[in-house]
Amino acid sequence: MQADIFCRVVDNYGDIGVCWRLARRLAQGRGWDIRLWVDDLASFARIQPGIDVQASRQRLGSVDIVHWSETPDPALTARDVVIEAFACDPPPAFVDSMRHVHPAWINLEYLSAEAWVENCHGLPSQRPDGLVKHFFFPGFTAATGGLLREPGLSAERDAFQASTDLQNAFLQSLGVNQAVLLRRRDGAHTVSLFCYPTAPTDALVQALTADRRPGVLLVPEGVAPGLEAACAGANAPLVARLPFVAQPDFDRLLWCADLNFVRGEDSFIRAAWAGRPLVWQIYPQDENIHLEKLEAWLARYPAPESAQALIRAWNQPETGEAAAAVAQALAPAAWQAWSAAARHWDASQAARPDLAENLADFCADLAKKR
Repeated sequence: MQADIFCRVVDNYGDIGVCWRLARRLAQGRGWDIRLWVDDLASFARIQPGIDVQASRQRLGSVDIVHWSETPDPALTARDVVIEAFACDPPPAFVDSMRHVHPAWINLEYLSAEAWVENCHGLPSQRPDGLVKHFFFPGFTAATGGLLREPGLSAERDAFQASTDLQNAFLQSLGVNQAVLLRRRDGAHTVSLFCYPTAPTDALVQALTADRRPGVLLVPEGVAPGLEAACAGANAPLVARLPFVAQPDFDRLLWCADLNFVRGEDSFIRAAWAGRPLVWQIYPQDENIHLEKLEAWLARYPAPESAQALIRAWNQPETGEAAAAVAQALAPAAWQAWSAAARHWDASQAARPDLAENLADFCADLAKKR
């Protein structure tokens, strides 16, 4: 198959994160010839070393990368499959070329646990010009498109998590200082923090400071800029600032943590594959529609009520309940139950075919019907 994937970067790194993982999975796992169109190469470069932000076209990781500009190259016309991520609308001239070949046209939707997704997954939408677009929904059930996951991920993760030396060597390579590494060796509670500006980070620091177990916070540069000041007091967690890293290293960062605070879609799924407790800050939407999506996921996530209360409080900072919720979720019995639930969630979801395999099979079936 020859396919084009179109990506507009809206949520800084989440959109390109999903598209880059999908592009590599289809290229390396199914042998597809992939062109990835990206409008923001600067954001792409922050999560993938080797990207030339000035290049109109480049090749990396078996994928042809095209800078999606206002005047796209008219020679780049439609082929077998067109995947537009999150309803980003391919350029009009490219759509014109699609009318000559009628490719499998996929709208890769946002992830949702809501029940209606199952009824809409795979549905066609007939356009007046004769083209047909199919809606493909990632999801958590067999009636959806599944979740992106690479073969062999669990074995690689388990080996890494079993070795404190491997973890600390990795963190040291990212510039983490000896004070943080020594605290981790002494049994510190290691927490990774990737959040939106609205997150109640002061409440998190307050709870970790009060906890009997010393804490470490692993935080990407630019995230929660006032965190160091909040952690200036006695017994406060140590803060390690980290550079943005390539996706395999982001996975390893999540594997180093006991608890992962993540945001958006891509980092949320990668935290689930870490097999550790996670707190998801869902992308905010008008009229709190995002909270309905959060509740739909919580209805499926088997974590104890203390963990669910923390996740709700993290997404509703105005309630002022986050500090107490963190403390309750970290209490020994609650933490043990949450850790077991995280392992169960990882195993149950990993048993399903991944999104790239499902998407490739779906497109192959469409091709047979043409």
